[in-house]
Amino acid sequence: MSLLETRRLKKYFSLQNAILPRNRATVKAVDGVDLSIKQGETLGLVGESGCGKSTFGRLCLRLLDPSGGEVYFGGEDISHCQAEQMRQLRRKMQIIFQDPYSALNPRMKVLDAIKAPLDAFGEGSRKDRKEQVAQIMERVGLRQDQIYRFPHEFSGGQRQRIVIARALVLKPSFVVCDEPVSALDVSVRSQVINLMRKLQRDFSLTYLFISHDLSLIKHVSDRVAVMYLGRIVELAAKDELFKHTLHPYTQALMSAIPIPDAEVKPQPILLKGETPSPISLPPGCRFSARCPQQTGICVEEEPVLRDMGGGHFAACHLCTAGVL
Repeated sequence: MSLLETRRLKKYFSLQNAILPRNRATVKAVDGVDLSIKQGETLGLVGESGCGKSTFGRLCLRLLDPSGGEVYFGGEDISHCQAEQMRQLRRKMQIIFQDPYSALNPRMKVLDAIKAPLDAFGEGSRKDRKEQVAQIMERVGLRQDQIYRFPHEFSGGQRQRIVIARALVLKPSFVVCDEPVSALDVSVRSQVINLMRKLQRDFSLTYLFISHDLSLIKHVSDRVAVMYLGRIVELAAKDELFKHTLHPYTQALMSAIPIPDAEVKPQPILLKGETPSPISLPPGCRFSARCPQQTGICVEEEPVLRDMGGGHFAACHLCTAGVL
């Protein structure tokens, strides 16, 4: 059963630097994404910087209003919910941001930062809220005697635990994890990731895990979606994707994963050219200008995301023709 589903979801940003409205350029950050996230799973979303991953995550939570398409949460269309309806849905939908320091108010003590969602919804008495904060702090690996400290008194890993505690204090069912460990030291990343996996089991959470690190995505995800210039180009179960990569863009990403073996010589696929601008997208396949295997149809017709068998989807003319 799908907890969250998007249909033809779009988000366009209009650049305001043009004098005449008709000359204003449009950035197609997310351009027609169909995706579903099952109850209790972790869907990994991977792609280059600027491909639209974070924008998609914010659209799922209605932190941004879509330019087109629909978002369904628990079978209900929330694309056009009014402010009060969305406010009530915030209990069930939360986000963990990339930079824990900027996500916290430096003038607020940890108690007030974690308690803010409880205050917003009037949960229990003042004493009850403090007890809930103490309990969730203990669940994320923080001591109760740290409750009156400020964010600058914590390390990066501890600050991210505070952000996680704040996201989970209302006991949501869906959490968008927007590169939650990319700002942390390598030594503490595994600790935070293992904590998030444990909390997922304890709280029956569903994750949309956004990252550009394929090794991390392989470790945490059940299914993986690959995004390129606002579109999903490949989607499959984790093991299937890493064993039988179909799309040339995904193959290039896979070839760049570091191999921890001095005797194995890496053979990365070097893509030519630069990523096209989302303001002026090329005709046909968006990856065609950089694809080492492009053919004539690639620059003429945009491929559709199709099931290649066993729930492995790819948007590539070569895959459809059986070449890859």
